[in-house]
Amino acid sequence: MTRDLGSLLFDLDGTLLDTAPDMHAALVTLMAEYDRAPLPFQAVRNHVSHGSQALVALAFPDADAAFTEHLKKRYLEIYARDLCQATALFPGLAELLDRCKARGWSVGVVTNKPGWLTDPLLEALGLRARMAAVVSGDTLPQRKPDPEPMWLAARQTGLPPERHCYWGDAERDIAAGRAAGMPTLIANWGYIDADQQPDQWGADGALEQPDDFWAWYNGAPAPERSLAG
Repeated sequence: MTRDLGSLLFDLDGTLLDTAPDMHAALVTLMAEYDRAPLPFQAVRNHVSHGSQALVALAFPDADAAFTEHLKKRYLEIYARDLCQATALFPGLAELLDRCKARGWSVGVVTNKPGWLTDPLLEALGLRARMAAVVSGDTLPQRKPDPEPMWLAARQTGLPPERHCYWGDAERDIAAGRAAGMPTLIANWGYIDADQQPDQWGADGALEQPDDFWAWYNGAPAPERSLAG
């Protein structure tokens, strides 16, 4: 049975956009400024969804709180300078957005990334005008996993929360969507490391690729998360 939806909402980093290459490059630049050997991409990729704080802690595990805050500020300066060199939609998402448009569905973003990074990134990729809702990490006092950003996105689209489906690659994404009364799906292509247990997050399904959504929408169970993912 087809589900009653009219909008898809996406987390940004690791769900809609593959931002890891640019975020890794910024971290390598920061580490070079302090004569530290660069971390390989695969050691960094699955930490990207946890933001700049987690990346700085990964690269400078011995830094105290004050120095970590300094490093975080410098990291964001570097990242903002080259925000969209290699960042792109994940494979299959351009087609999915086009299909949503053809159906008359709205699409939007709810992210913990600050607006001064989110907005220019969406603009650079030609996506901002397509978004009926954009809620960033500093749009409200609350951030995911709080449901308030989700409810604001619903108000921006003009649809009730239950008619949105939220996609994410972190536990806080699923918690926020569930708390807001939205069905939720895990983006298995995202930044999910081996220590996480997405099958315990309580999502309504998990997608191996974006096109799997349509089977779930039509009532089929979403594919199980692959062991390789």
